[in-house]
Amino acid sequence: MALLLVLTTLSPLPAQAERLRDLGTFQGVRTNQLTGYGVVVGLSGTGDDSLEYLTQAMHGVSGRVGVQLPPGVNPALKNAAAVIITADLPAFAKPGQRIDVTVSAIGKAKSLRGGALIMTPLYGADGQVYAMAQGNLAVGGLGISGADGSKLTVNVPTVGRIADGASVERGVATGFDSGEMLRWNLYQSDFLTATRVRDSINARWPGMATIDDGMTVALRLPAGANERASVMAAIEMIEVSPAEAAAKVVINSRTGTVVINSAVRLYPAAISHGKLTVRIDESPTVVQPAPLSRGQTAVQQDSKLSAEEDGRSVILFKPGASLAKLVDALNLLGVSPSDLVAILEALKQAGALKAEIEVI
Repeated sequence: MALLLVLTTLSPLPAQAERLRDLGTFQGVRTNQLTGYGVVVGLSGTGDDSLEYLTQAMHGVSGRVGVQLPPGVNPALKNAAAVIITADLPAFAKPGQRIDVTVSAIGKAKSLRGGALIMTPLYGADGQVYAMAQGNLAVGGLGISGADGSKLTVNVPTVGRIADGASVERGVATGFDSGEMLRWNLYQSDFLTATRVRDSINARWPGMATIDDGMTVALRLPAGANERASVMAAIEMIEVSPAEAAAKVVINSRTGTVVINSAVRLYPAAISHGKLTVRIDESPTVVQPAPLSRGQTAVQQDSKLSAEEDGRSVILFKPGASLAKLVDALNLLGVSPSDLVAILEALKQAGALKAEIEVI
């Protein structure tokens, strides 16, 4: 594992002002996920062959274009693949607008390169159709195979994308222009930041903002889309200094990455870190008896023992030691990622590390 300490600052600095649009968003003004099940045709022998759910889908597709397949007939479609289509419907999207779609194979198709998606409805969480998708796929991956079974795959050939591949058929009402109150939500809950947001808004429009909780600020906006949109645009550009992040140490157990933010502080503590190495070398020798002595060949053991201890330094932290002191001390001790985790956990247990330790 490689040790990585991501340090944005070595000492706490005053929080810089940020726009409200970078700290949160208005409730209801968001994207909505769409999904659909369809068929990609025109593949060069890299399709799903005769999978049952693909066969059923092709029966439905052929029925829509006036071709009825006889019952019990398996089309054995090697040039078609069953796929799942996903897309994001932006806020305020109107019928006739175009959105991008992602097409992913769900069966045994080897590649979607060169395929075309047949017209497919895209559904929302409420089961209603919000868009219709169709078009030629752009696939960035490549998959080839030889007669001896050898294969070569570059990137992911079973996922493609269609730019402007879906036409919006129905919009989603956000309700931003109706209702007496409109709520603005922080991306991360923080009472101090929410208080500063409320005060900044009320400084410009007295009495407009109130706090619902640590994440939500309720806004009393004027009625009508035109006036309300103007006020919302002005609110998004207000600059606020967010509260300093809570002291936290994040440890990635898979890669050995350790991230310590600048709010971490240490109380008086002493750290001793060392590695004891014990080495035992065995060098057995064969002892032969003297001629005509009727003795037996024996093995004589020869052992050499040694012990080495490295890193016997002791580091003393004074009250309020900052992140810079902690990093310098741990570098001086020459700790590995696993040792660093053990030291941080020991400091936490001893009450000397005032920070939350999160293992991901």
